[in-house]
Amino acid sequence: MFSSSQFDATSAFSGGGFMASQPSHLNDSSPAPPKSRETQGLVPVTVKQISEAYQSGDEKSNFVINGVDLNNVTLVGMVYEIAERNTDVSFTLDDGTGRIKCRRWVNETFDTKEMEEVMPVTNFDEIPFHFIDCIHNHLRTKVKVEGISSAHPSADSYNTPVRNASNGSQATSSNSVYAQYSVDGLKDCDKLVIEYIQQHSDMSDERGVHVNELARELKLPLDKIMLSLKTLGDDGLVYSTIDEDHYKQA
Repeated sequence: MFSSSQFDATSAFSGGGFMASQPSHLNDSSPAPPKSRETQGLVPVTVKQISEAYQSGDEKSNFVINGVDLNNVTLVGMVYEIAERNTDVSFTLDDGTGRIKCRRWVNETFDTKEMEEVMPVTNFDEIPFHFIDCIHNHLRTKVKVEGISSAHPSADSYNTPVRNASNGSQATSSNSVYAQYSVDGLKDCDKLVIEYIQQHSDMSDERGVHVNELARELKLPLDKIMLSLKTLGDDGLVYSTIDEDHYKQA
């Protein structure tokens, strides 16, 4: 947490609240979107996401954000209206996307939702990092749970030919979960690189694709591969993982 002298939530986040995909009314009669039964660990979220979450059926201990059951989450915000009592300490937390009332029980035997830990922010970089982490987690879980097919993309958008040394050309499958955007407008080399990474990046493998594999399979010089990766990285389409030689689709 941090004091008002360190950070002004109103000016820093005014109009910039994180836009989650959950319905804004918890009692909406419309069917809830499909959700993953896998409960995550400690997940970074915003107050807005929590306010738009819904209960996980009969499992009263969990709630659902982005179609995933959550139990433990982390928030970063300013603390207001602190009230200390014999049994608990309550306060209001404002992270710029909304306000939420929090309570930390002094008696740990209470069987209810509670604050596990409250820590001060000692490095200002923790604040933007938290919100970037929220966005990254939102996009990652959305792709994992819903899949790209839920967006109903047109078939022509993703059927961009990929040059292949053995059979001339091969169309990228429109059902591939990695084809998240059209590659039209990219240079030929950049297009080949991003399409190869799309097709060969295993979502469970954090290492990604090695640059030597790209050069070998695409029959292109390594310096051209590196130049394309730099261009794609600057455009936010790929990023390096364990080192500067491994890349994954963003």
